[in-house]
Amino acid sequence: MLEQIEFTTKSIHNRSNHFKPEIGIVLGTGLGGLVKEIKAEYILPYDTIPGFALSTVEGHTGQLILGTLSGKKVMAMQGRFHFYEGYSMQQITFPIRVMKAMGVHSLCVSNAAGGMNPNFKVGELMIINDHINLFPTNPLIGKNYASLGPRFPDMGETYDAQYIQLAKAVAKNNNIEVKEGVYAGLTGPCFETPAEYRYLWRIGADAVGMSTVPEVIVAKHSNIRVFGISIITDLGVEGYTQKITHEEVQEVANKQEPKMTFIIKELVRLMK
Repeated sequence: MLEQIEFTTKSIHNRSNHFKPEIGIVLGTGLGGLVKEIKAEYILPYDTIPGFALSTVEGHTGQLILGTLSGKKVMAMQGRFHFYEGYSMQQITFPIRVMKAMGVHSLCVSNAAGGMNPNFKVGELMIINDHINLFPTNPLIGKNYASLGPRFPDMGETYDAQYIQLAKAVAKNNNIEVKEGVYAGLTGPCFETPAEYRYLWRIGADAVGMSTVPEVIVAKHSNIRVFGISIITDLGVEGYTQKITHEEVQEVANKQEPKMTFIIKELVRLMK
């Protein structure tokens, strides 16, 4: 793994005049519009980056953007990889390892999620303050390399408390309503059954999706500060489970994305 990380990092450096990003960004389903706000210096399709998988899901463009956002150098993934696509946890999280090797100290992750909290509405934003890993495996299983992180990383504050408060202040000052809650990560690709929604709500999750958790685990293992945000694209509230398609998820995400984009832009400006 160490050799692959080094090889990929050198490859990106060689193609980007040794670009040194400060902040990493991972954009979820229907949420790639933030790249329009980035002053892109280099755009690298995933299929040209050694070690990167290919994004096969509609709504995930599949390219790495290196440029400037809100005065900070950023490395943005326009499209991510998922466990349900058949990739291993190591493949899904490999870009986070590369981000760290390139100098990233903070990570913003976004996703489209189903909401179980009865106080949520479709289209609302949820700042993630914790997660529940319900994937059948963990990206840290296997040989641990001390140079990448500790064998047993602490997950007591997985999502950075300071970043959460900054994002909430940005939202409040700009009249953007946000919720805060716990994200549960499942494999997919099925949307959840009514019984599964009930189960998730009872174990403490407010929203559920098929991504994010593996990337965040590796970010924390790498000592990268994390901010996460979800767009609630459908509801699985007890007594009411909304029928949903991937196309409908994309549609809701696209409509609400400008609010999320604004929050991330302002947060990036404030990140240190």
